[in-house]
Amino acid sequence: MEQKLDRIATEFRDLTGDLRREIKEVGELQDVVKRLKTVEDTLEELKKEKEKKVAFSASLLASGEGHTGPMKPVPSPLIYKKVSSNYGNGYDPNTGIFTAPIKGVYFFRFYAHCQGGTKMAVSLYKNDQGQCSVFHGKPEYHENASNGTVLTLEKGDRIYTKLWDDSWVFDDPNSYTSFSGFLLFPL
Repeated sequence: MEQKLDRIATEFRDLTGDLRREIKEVGELQDVVKRLKTVEDTLEELKKEKEKKVAFSASLLASGEGHTGPMKPVPSPLIYKKVSSNYGNGYDPNTGIFTAPIKGVYFFRFYAHCQGGTKMAVSLYKNDQGQCSVFHGKPEYHENASNGTVLTLEKGDRIYTKLWDDSWVFDDPNSYTSFSGFLLFPL
């Protein structure tokens, strides 16, 4: 009977030791799972930070010099073809439209140049609604004008500039006529 009790006690100690080792391994696995979750969270934050980098700048002509306009009616936005930066890929050089990749507060600035004797007028639009404009009515010499604004945008909002009827702008390699914007902060 004593031998049987000794054998049962030994088996019990062995099972208890096995159980303690398995509990320790489970604890170690839980620690690994926690560390993996931390790494996943960090990667997600880095991804979100990258998405927050939005800025573009473009001028009207890719090369050479010339004017756009006058037209009546003006059929489309001004298309700025010489893109110097486009972080976040919000600006489309095929359409001239910036589409907000994320919700946030943005700053936009546009410059327009005209030669003497020509009317220059350009407006900035948000989703087809005018926001601000520049105008110069047939100056004697070359003139520049600029305007800018801070806008709250939803993801997918569209920003562009457009000539007024019977007006025009000039550009050359000095990039006198340009359009830029950047995200101030996400919302």
